[in-house]
Amino acid sequence: MSQRTVGILLFNEVEVLDFAGPFEVFSITTLHNSNDKLFNVSTISENGELVTARNGLKVYPDYSFVNHPSFDIVIIPGGYGAEEIEISNPNVINWIKNQQAKVEFMTSVCTGALLLAKAGILDGKRATTHWMDLDRLEKEYPSVLVQRDTKFIDEGSIITSGGISAGINMSFHLISRLHGIEVAKETAKRMEYDINL
Repeated sequence: MSQRTVGILLFNEVEVLDFAGPFEVFSITTLHNSNDKLFNVSTISENGELVTARNGLKVYPDYSFVNHPSFDIVIIPGGYGAEEIEISNPNVINWIKNQQAKVEFMTSVCTGALLLAKAGILDGKRATTHWMDLDRLEKEYPSVLVQRDTKFIDEGSIITSGGISAGINMSFHLISRLHGIEVAKETAKRMEYDINL
């Protein structure tokens, strides 16, 4: 079975669990307790330089926008850096637009949905974000069909999730779609994480 490549965007002031949760889920997923990993997970930032996440965690991305491999799945996390800094960064918004045309799945966690909305990817689609930012998403992007009280919204090739830990639920959902519920359950058991799929 061929591996899918997962790319997780990083930027200064990214929310830690937004990217670390999905990173953990996808990077440990194997086919029925074998050693065959189903996903190759890497991180990207605009310039490939050291990123300072929320509350000071330092992370060194694997790639920059100019040297990363092609991805099957892209994850856009949120946090203060997404909603207040990168949303005004045309390089990031254009990179997201370009990836959308190439990937099998474009996903967001938390306020990463604002970046997808800014890129026009959520127009006419159902989407969700952190509960504290639902009103902002609805007000600033009226063509997005904002959904409340849900962990994630699956619109086929575009999946958005609620805040922070909800990205873990979204990751398990996508694994279940791609490889079946048993693989998702086995991975969740290894993580000691309760999932309801």
